[in-house]
Amino acid sequence: MSIIAAYNEAWDNNDAEALAEILHDEFVFNPHVGGMTMGKADLLGFAGGDNTPTSENNRILFENDEVGVSHSIIHFANDSDSEAVLSFLRFKDGKIVSMETGATPLSDDYKLVGSE
Repeated sequence: MSIIAAYNEAWDNNDAEALAEILHDEFVFNPHVGGMTMGKADLLGFAGGDNTPTSENNRILFENDEVGVSHSIIHFANDSDSEAVLSFLRFKDGKIVSMETGATPLSDDYKLVGSE
């Protein structure tokens, strides 16, 4: 199974233990909002909880041993609008070591939560 497919499966199943195995200990996540950076523990704390975003139409656009690109529709539990999210991932030792996202809001009146 590809690294991205394993990540998507673990995320969709709210399986934080499987995610912990897929994410490198040096993992860094740079999401498309707020200029923040998260580490492995941050993402694992976000996963598997009541407010975990859900995804659909997960597609792997490209993947090799070094990098991957994926696209998904993400639905947030915090009253934010759904987004089409493009993710760029780097791999190290067969695990995800970094992820960066870009997104397109799926509503005309989109407002980033916390930006008001």
